[in-house]
Parts: sequence; structure tokens; C-alpha cells
Amino acid sequence: MSRQITSFSNDTVKLLRSLRDKKARRGSGLFLAEGLRILAEARDSGRLPEIIAYSAGNKVHPLAARIIAECEAAGGDVIQTSPDILSRMSGKDNPQAILGAYRQPDVALGALDRSAAPLWLVAQALRDPGNIGTILRTGDATGAGGLILIDDCADPFSVEAVRASMGAIFTQSIAVTRWEEFVTWLRAGPGQLVGTSLNTAHDYLEPTYQQPCFVLVGNESHGLPADYAAECDLLVKMPMAGRADSLNAAIATAVMTFAIRASWRNGQSAKGFVAE
Repeated sequence: MSRQITSFSNDTVKLLRSLRDKKARRGSGLFLAEGLRILAEARDSGRLPEIIAYSAGNKVHPLAARIIAECEAAGGDVIQTSPDILSRMSGKDNPQAILGAYRQPDVALGALDRSAAPLWLVAQALRDPGNIGTILRTGDATGAGGLILIDDCADPFSVEAVRASMGAIFTQSIAVTRWEEFVTWLRAGPGQLVGTSLNTAHDYLEPTYQQPCFVLVGNESHGLPADYAAECDLLVKMPMAGRADSLNAAIATAVMTFAIRASWRNGQSAKGFVAE
């Protein structure tokens, strides 16, 4: 049975509201997802929220009703509340009519299976959660296995990153690690590490990309550190026709991944990594 909450001081309201804070997410192991589209993507990926809250002030969408019923049947905490309290939980003046709190998955690098996909995305020291969410969405669109976050990146489970992912937070594997650990893991098996850099003569449309391919993008402001770039099997750049010298990190990742997939579709790749 769902329960009604009418008080701003309710403990569950406080918990859901706290999930906007990284420390609270880390402590509880939960993260917040807002809106029917994202909750539906989660459901389609086999994930139901541990807590679901919806506004009693709106007519419940049939799909939302099904998700609520399935969450309830699975033993989840189902809350009906007012738009004002839902706004307090989400931190938005005009919140979505439904939100859920989900258990964070294992983000250990060792949990990834590199053979699960021919393409993987790797980001180093990205600070913008919107970029991380957009890269997750790109990964889903291009059939990538997931996103490996290197060094001090923004939290992929922040509300902003989850929102920008448009549900890809539930379809993409995520690992969080340090550079040294990543390199050791990568070199223990097959994999071509391709970095994006301004300091190379290789046009991104020219190389033969091997499988599995790990596409590495650097920090929004500084790009890849020199020693990280030196570790790459291949460095490529996207020539700029205008005054800009580079693209936004998330856009660059999208351009790269679609170009790689197009090259494979056109028969330009051989499976298995062979060092050049």
C-alpha cells in the first residue's frame, strides 16, 4: 500500500531531498531520478526504485501507475504527496510528477566485462555533471558498454548527470577509478586506447579503430595530461574549420564514437587489438 505524506519534516522527505548532496548519496547508496521517461527507462532495464514518490495533485499517467504498482509489489516504499512537498524533494520549482530513489550500482573497474561491447568511453577529470550525463546518453546511442571515469570527475549519480543521461544511467555500465589502476586493467587484456588531443597530426576520420576501442577524453579546460596522452595507442584530432580550436567534451565524444561506429560499418576495422 502507498502511504500519504503531508509534512515537510517527514524523514523520507528529508532523505530524498538530501540525495541532491554527494555525501548523502554516498552514505545512503541511493541516487535520485526524476520524471516518467527516466523511470520508464529504468523499468525497461530491469530496475525499480527503492522509494517512489508521486504527486497527488496530478492525474497519474497509466505508465506511471504500472511502475508504482510494480514498485509496491517488489516491496518498495511508495509515497503519495503534494506538489509542494515533491518540489521540496526534487529541489525544483516545477518538479516532474514522479521521482524515484535507486540503489547505486557497483562502480569497481574490475566489475566491467570488456568483451561485452566493442566500444567503451573513458573520461578524465570531467567537472561538469551535464557532460557526464550526455556522454552516458551518447554511449547508449552508439552501443558502448559503458563509461569509465578517471581521477576526480563529477558524480555520475548527481541529479544533473542523471537528468542529462535521459535514462542511460540505467543502460550503461559505470566504473570510477584512478589512472594507474585503469592502465593496469586495460593492458591486462585486449583494447586500443584512443585519445583526443590537439597535439597530433592524425585526423579522426583516417585511422583504423580496433575492437574493443576505449575512447579517452580529457578535462573540459585542460584536455589530457601529457603523460596520459603518451600512454594512448593512438591520438586523434577533429580539424576545426572555424575560429574555435576544440569542441565541448561531450560533443567531441559523440563525434568520435559515431565516426568509429561508421568506420566499422564500412568494414574498416578488424576485430582484436594489434599494437602498432
